[in-house]
Amino acid sequence: MARSATRRPAAPASGEVNPKAPCPCGSGRRYKHCHGSGYAPPVRRPFEGLPGEPDWVALRELVPAATATLTTTSGRTATLASVLPGGTPALVRANGEVLLGVQLATSSDDVSRDLGTALAAALEAPAGAPVDPGPVGGAGSAGPRLQELLDLTAPFEVTVHEDFGFWLEGAQVDAAARAGLEQANQMIMPTVRLAGLEAAYWCRPSDDRAHVRWVRPEPEEQLLDALARLSAGGELLLGEGTRYAGAFRALGLVVPVWDVPADVPGADWAGPATELQSRLEAALAVDTPLTADERRARAGLLSRQVTLR
Repeated sequence: MARSATRRPAAPASGEVNPKAPCPCGSGRRYKHCHGSGYAPPVRRPFEGLPGEPDWVALRELVPAATATLTTTSGRTATLASVLPGGTPALVRANGEVLLGVQLATSSDDVSRDLGTALAAALEAPAGAPVDPGPVGGAGSAGPRLQELLDLTAPFEVTVHEDFGFWLEGAQVDAAARAGLEQANQMIMPTVRLAGLEAAYWCRPSDDRAHVRWVRPEPEEQLLDALARLSAGGELLLGEGTRYAGAFRALGLVVPVWDVPADVPGADWAGPATELQSRLEAALAVDTPLTADERRARAGLLSRQVTLR
């Protein structure tokens, strides 16, 4: 993966920090593998500080077809899409509408800067003209970060689509474009955002398999403790026929996953997930040490956790 320059707090000069000690920049890595190595490490949570950070991660990693409205600091709006045709990072329609794709073919060590670079170029591009943001996802990606371009007080509301029809809204397209759209639609996994919950999504990868995947905003250690408390008490399920499958890390956040019966409509899991949310909030509020059973449950949860990026 290409390394790009990222803006990080300056670390003390070489020799002032034990190479095996945690890096003073707060990355969580040892100094010799971080600022002491001569390059800045990847930005662990590139969407940190943006409204709806868990949903940003979901659109980047989980959701096939979805959009959300972005508002820039200048008051101009843009449409964030999970993915754009051909994996292009951004485009400007003939009516001037700007679209930004969050799922990029390549990425640097700071996804926020990759997307910010593409968005800045699109905001300057003429209506209907190709967007040329320069190198996005490589060493030359040095534009602004999303946190510098977006109004951080504007809400982030996701709309999940059944297909990629939003690609062609208001556009005059030929038969080849429609054929490409139909081909892309065939690849979509049925997905539902659970009502009333942040970044909780049901998906059905096959006729006999379905999952609930939930991007959580809490720090990993705190979340694991809470999940362990629920697991030890038999309260980590979403109901009869469900199973806690494990979790993965994505862009600095933890995503627990449950296996659920495939014949139950996705929207029906909003109720059980809301009840689990209440139990989880109660567990998160407990600050006493874990019991022996809870420690064993935590170890089991951790053994089923992987990192995507």
